[in-house]
Amino acid sequence: MATLLSNGQQSLMATSNGQEQQKDEPEQQQQQQQVEIRKSSSPKPGAMPSLKLNRMGSVSPKDKRVYKIVLTGGPCGGKTTGQSRLCTFFENLGWKVFRVPETATVLLSGGVKFSDLTEKEAYKFQENLIRTMVQIENTYFELGNSSTRNCLIICDRGVMDASAYISKDKWEKMMAGNKWNPVEMRDNRYNQILHLVSAANGAEDFYSTEDHACRSEGVDLARELDYKSAAAWVGHPYFDVIDNSTNFESKMNRMIESVCQKVGIDIGDRLQATSRKLKYLVALLPPDSEFPPFQDFDVVHHYLQSAGPKVQARLRKRGQKSHWSYIHTQRRPNVHGQARIEVKTQLTHRDYMNLLAQRDDAHFTIYKKRRCFLINNQYFQLDIYKEPGHPRCKGLVLLETYSSLTGDALKNCMPKFLNIVKEVTGDPDYSMFNLSLKEDWSTTKKFCRSATHVKGAANGVSSTPLLLNGQ
Repeated sequence: MATLLSNGQQSLMATSNGQEQQKDEPEQQQQQQQVEIRKSSSPKPGAMPSLKLNRMGSVSPKDKRVYKIVLTGGPCGGKTTGQSRLCTFFENLGWKVFRVPETATVLLSGGVKFSDLTEKEAYKFQENLIRTMVQIENTYFELGNSSTRNCLIICDRGVMDASAYISKDKWEKMMAGNKWNPVEMRDNRYNQILHLVSAANGAEDFYSTEDHACRSEGVDLARELDYKSAAAWVGHPYFDVIDNSTNFESKMNRMIESVCQKVGIDIGDRLQATSRKLKYLVALLPPDSEFPPFQDFDVVHHYLQSAGPKVQARLRKRGQKSHWSYIHTQRRPNVHGQARIEVKTQLTHRDYMNLLAQRDDAHFTIYKKRRCFLINNQYFQLDIYKEPGHPRCKGLVLLETYSSLTGDALKNCMPKFLNIVKEVTGDPDYSMFNLSLKEDWSTTKKFCRSATHVKGAANGVSSTPLLLNGQ
């Protein structure tokens, strides 16, 4: 059994989340987990956070954001530099930034030599490493919750990295023994995962083990470790792969841009916008055996009554095996010429149930099976629409990804085993908002037409901004 250490060695981490256990009522009586779970603060139903600071940098408690991200990836991917860049960028915005150290480094610096441990000792060490990591992270999470300022918490690797460096049987045994589950460890504990692809994969000329006491991997091993660390996070709803398709400076900017997009910060022209959301119509699905390793989720969307015609609000319930996460999304109009902003807020089960009272009866509830997979360093989500729903959704399958690639480079990374009919990025006919409308499109006044959709984009790639009313 191996352990994943800092900077490309093998280190282990896993647990339940600092959020309230997200389950339906029958599961809410579950026994308390052995690892203490901190409940994170949630906004009042219907209230969306603001990013405005007062002169002293503090925000009102109801508007404060605590945003938790994980930086992961293989050796020589830029995690150390990325952490520093994110820290500087957000501190300049007036945010408080905490950087959670890598737990394995803390423990192994005390004289532990993993190769000297027996199999039983190694298993126990890794389990205790995970528990220690949870406590360290929870300390920073609590500081973030008590801060009077918006707070960014950057974790050097995260709990799911463990699953890539331990056998499946031992991992499942460890999870069962501690009453952990993937939805809590992967989806609810952190707001966003950023995988910085190793230079060994796409920037080999820049891969180096010099000036790094803990790094000794060759290029081939570094590629393998990079893939394993990425695969460990497949299934997280906000998982971004920052590849080596650009130079390193642009890679760092894409990383910062990705966080700003998810948080809902208007970055103006400070960073060049590169990554965009792409959507494709897919024909009949192939057998599961043709897919790379994947994670399937049940997803339910409800549109809510909104404050005005240019504002959209919806709820999403997403889960596996009766373990659920809940998200409130609000889409705001264009501001200062920037693309329309989405603000996403993680909810407790109670807040979710309260917000359901605001359902918009003009829309059907949308039911999907969402399949998440990673291929060619590109993260994909395949939405398979399920009944009940409007007849227009019957048999509908849509593939989504975020990418800065264009032309042949984009085509080469697309999944060849899928029958992709056409790109529908920005096409209002494939907007979830429009698909869920109960009224006929030819008569309803609610149909939302995108002003950015261009049919027949060159090279099968849309160069337009994101769809105004998409998933």
